[in-house]
Amino acid sequence: MTVAAFFDLDLTLLSINSGASWVRRERRLGRINNKQMLQAYVRFFLYRLSLIDMEEAMRLALAMYRQLPEQTLADWTRSWYEAEIAPTAAPGAFPVLQEHRQQGHLLVLLTTSSPYEAAVAREQFGLDHALSSRYEVDNGLLTGEPILPLCYGPGKVTVAEQFAAERGLDLDACYFYSDSYSDRPMLERVGHPYVVNPDLRLGWFARKKKWPVLDWR
Repeated sequence: MTVAAFFDLDLTLLSINSGASWVRRERRLGRINNKQMLQAYVRFFLYRLSLIDMEEAMRLALAMYRQLPEQTLADWTRSWYEAEIAPTAAPGAFPVLQEHRQQGHLLVLLTTSSPYEAAVAREQFGLDHALSSRYEVDNGLLTGEPILPLCYGPGKVTVAEQFAAERGLDLDACYFYSDSYSDRPMLERVGHPYVVNPDLRLGWFARKKKWPVLDWR
């Protein structure tokens, strides 16, 4: 039977929240203003507390790129990731990835991040698949709308279950690694949940559930 190990990206495989880095870069390049940057940081704070309306937040973020060629955003993302994000890989992730490889497990990224960031992260970490948020595109241009369901919260379970059904995986035999309480539904869905550098709510919940807690910093 094929087994998959699913991994969150920000603050799990990466030691930082890459979204905050992206916002700083966009401000530095003049593509957003101070007000937009502040609004983005408020959303990051709510995200960290698992109190965000992610669908609304995603639409607000994507509005800035409406009618932008998708390839342009993909190119911007790759250059930013390679320069600023790749060096922030969490050191403790690599031995765990290697252990799963040696066991013949599929390595799958499961992230709310953009499909463009997910594609580059998949390359960096040598993963087999990348499941992420997806954006609506019309004639090569971004519409500013996300494709539902979002790969967030319960939506991650929906995305993972569809992936598992297509490949004959039993999620009860699979693994998931994450730092965020928003990933509680997916952590509860797999047979082997692992908590990595958890936020306060997930740390408390993990102790209650007696889930393994790892430090990859």
